[in-house]
Amino acid sequence: MSDEPIWNLPFVSSYRERLPPISLFFLPREFVASSNELLLFEASTIFMSFPSRDIMACKRAKHGNCSVLECTNEHRSIFLVPSSEPVKKQWVHFIFSGNAPTHLPKVMYVCGKHFTSDCFLNLGQYRAGLAERLKIKPGSVPTLLGSAANLGQASTSSACIQLPLSRDVSCQTDPLETHTVGTQLSLKTLLPHFRSEGVQANVSCKDFGVGMSNADHLGLSSTPVKRPRLDLDEQLEDDALEHSSLEEALKGQDSTSLDSSLKSADSSTPTHNSKKFIVYESCIMELFNVCPVCTRACDVRTQRLGTFLSVKQWCPRCTFTRHWNSQPVIGSVPSGNLHLSAAVYLSGASFIQIEKVFKAMKLQLFRYETFQRHARAFIEPAVIHHWKATQDVNLQSLSQEEKVIVGGDMRADSPAHSAKYGSYATMDLRTNTVVDIQLVQSNEVGGSCHMEKEGLKRSLALLESRGVNLDCIVTDRHPQVQKFLRERNITHYYDVWHMAKGISKKLEAISKQKDCEKLKKWMKSIISHIYWTAASSTSEPQRIAKWTTILNHVRDVHTHEDPLYPKCEHVIRKTTDKSKWLQADTLAFYKLEKLLTKKRTLKDVAKLSPHHQTSSLEAFRAVILRFAPKNVVFPFIGRLCRLYLAAMHYNENADRPQAETEEGVPLFKISFPKSRKEECRVKPQKTQPTFGYVADTMDLIFEKVFVNPVPYTDALLAIPVPEDLSP
Repeated sequence: MSDEPIWNLPFVSSYRERLPPISLFFLPREFVASSNELLLFEASTIFMSFPSRDIMACKRAKHGNCSVLECTNEHRSIFLVPSSEPVKKQWVHFIFSGNAPTHLPKVMYVCGKHFTSDCFLNLGQYRAGLAERLKIKPGSVPTLLGSAANLGQASTSSACIQLPLSRDVSCQTDPLETHTVGTQLSLKTLLPHFRSEGVQANVSCKDFGVGMSNADHLGLSSTPVKRPRLDLDEQLEDDALEHSSLEEALKGQDSTSLDSSLKSADSSTPTHNSKKFIVYESCIMELFNVCPVCTRACDVRTQRLGTFLSVKQWCPRCTFTRHWNSQPVIGSVPSGNLHLSAAVYLSGASFIQIEKVFKAMKLQLFRYETFQRHARAFIEPAVIHHWKATQDVNLQSLSQEEKVIVGGDMRADSPAHSAKYGSYATMDLRTNTVVDIQLVQSNEVGGSCHMEKEGLKRSLALLESRGVNLDCIVTDRHPQVQKFLRERNITHYYDVWHMAKGISKKLEAISKQKDCEKLKKWMKSIISHIYWTAASSTSEPQRIAKWTTILNHVRDVHTHEDPLYPKCEHVIRKTTDKSKWLQADTLAFYKLEKLLTKKRTLKDVAKLSPHHQTSSLEAFRAVILRFAPKNVVFPFIGRLCRLYLAAMHYNENADRPQAETEEGVPLFKISFPKSRKEECRVKPQKTQPTFGYVADTMDLIFEKVFVNPVPYTDALLAIPVPEDLSP
């Protein structure tokens, strides 16, 4: 074995002109020839290089010198003077201490030690060893002369190894509690029969993210190797000297890349509020197929749990191991699985439909049983708690008012008398707010026909217990509800739309009979007369008097015998077409008079609501269809929670303002009716709905319910659930 200066070897001679001045050590020729490795030592750093591009990388790492007068600081992060004139002037003033020459150098740099700590975007990562160079915020100005604040990275007590140039990767990790740890590397380890290894230094942490050790286990340890970083960051750092600022270096990049490169990970951001991305399996495997220490092929094993992926990498050559999780694990539950279940549930989506979408895209998803388990354990307790909290606020506000006008209506889960569930909603008609929802099962009250009365009874009991003073209640004309409110001496009004709908159906049936075709032309006028009678009357006798005048009006008679309404208020015009008027001795008039003057019809007209109607409740029922469709079977608690979500969505978005253009012009839209008999209508276009209740409930799930679910599940279990109907 002969010793010869390594610089004279043919393997090195081709690189001689490009290497910076360094101190060389001597190694046996056989070591270099057998390992095909070139070991170049500097006073404090060992460079391990394989191809020529690695040597050039070392050369590029040495940037220009700091242009500040009398600055002798050595710092890897230097920044080019920006080209924008206001900021450039401040930089030049600082560099020359206020005595700038007439002709400035074309290129000037300022090192990182002249900036305060608040000027950097990644100072925390740099100090922890997670970033190799500092990045400054746009618009930052150097202000420090001489020695600056401590910006140094965690370093070793002796030589450290610079890895061969390889593709760097980024890993998602939990926030780590880092410490500066020194390591030692003896020169004897460079002999042929030794392998250079990093000494393990255990670091205490709160959660595990990326583990490195020489054993195949899940513990966390560190090895003195270069920390991987993003490919985009590496490219930007290489090109930083060719641009005047970081913003200019990012020009032409996609806006999404700009956002991800400028914003560093904020450890204070909750896990469920962080951004998520779809990543292909092949792209993940590219990050773990090659060992980052020796660049040899690795053994990669994966484990999947729903949307969660765990990757364990092991190098059989240098025993390097790494364990990576695709998402944080809260306790024993992957946060992504729980977050997806909560997002599907709270948005009113169907898990079955979401599962079809995932299968079409080959996205990995957990089973429906897991979704149900998440719903029972965390989501439904949070929904019930959030609704009860908002309901308490609404009832407290109503209890401070003198008189409250409420409306009530029931929605059955199926038509006719076969309904299993009936949900009775009570709404404050003045504020257009749902204040209570009662879910009734048919076997609780002896049949579906009794569910509406029971739902109203429970809602009124709740309002009374909270000290709410009712002025009146507006409902439809359900006979059991009429009797119940009459016995309770509660002022009861009927919704006009429900009565107009009933009258319209009967008129349409009469108009199809022989000699009654003329009534079809009067249907719109008669329905409009119902609304006008209710809105313009102040007492029950006045409503009946105005209602019966329609029988004179259709005969072209506009003066009446009733003193409460002796004459029509519209302008009386002469008409040449007398065929449109009805005659008193015709079958059509007889049928119309019989319908409009029936005892029950007059009784109902007297109780028409003069102010608020239940149209808001009809709009709320349309919202319920999004969260609890009638063609989907839900258990009792599941349906109740979806009703609560519909109520929270309606209360948040019911009174949205009308949308406008940039010039402030109101926007309108055309509403096409479901029935062909109705005409299209122009309605104001509202602004986009908001989903603040979803974010609030999501915070409640991850920050409170998951941490301590006992009080929330106890509140859920306290809800009485009726026995299920026999199959």
